[in-house]
Order: sequence, then structure tokens, then C-alpha cells
Amino acid sequence: MLTEKTGIQATMALPPLLDITAAGPLAGEILGHRGKDLAVNAAQVQRMGAQCLQVLLSAAATWLQDGMEFEVTEASPEFTEALETAGLGMNHLSARNS
Repeated sequence: MLTEKTGIQATMALPPLLDITAAGPLAGEILGHRGKDLAVNAAQVQRMGAQCLQVLLSAAATWLQDGMEFEVTEASPEFTEALETAGLGMNHLSARNS
């Protein structure tokens, strides 16, 4: 996973394979950005399992609770399909300050 920090905003690129073995490292990487607005780039995702989807959903809920912004950007077709298969949409992976 590639992380780039720009000011208070952090951007993190997801790897192509988000299987069960990626869930723990993904959670750790995301939590490392807690307290900052975070954009997660999903352009390279080719496959996403339920465990990584759960990590991303939890992150969105945590950022919302913290009053920070969290969003998934540039979702690949495979990423979008995995969300739809789970009965979800991109709005489920977004936390915005109002």
C-alpha cells in the first residue's frame, strides 16, 4: 500500500488484491491515519473480499464518529462490483463533515 500525505489530508492507495491476508495490514495502515481526513484510492483493486470490505466500512464509521472525512476515490469496476454484491454502494464508504 502506498501512502502519500498532503497537508492534513492523507491519501492511501489500495493494493490489487484485498483478500483475507490483506485485512490486518489494511486495518493497521488505515488506523495509522486516524485523526486526519483520509482519501483511499481504489483504482488498482482487482479483487476484494468481505474482510477488507468490513475494514473499510469500519473505517468510514470511525471517521464519521471522529468528525473527520473519509472517502474512497477512483473505484475500479471490480471494487464497485464487490460493493454491489454485498448490497452496498459508495455512499456506505464515505464520512463527511457537515
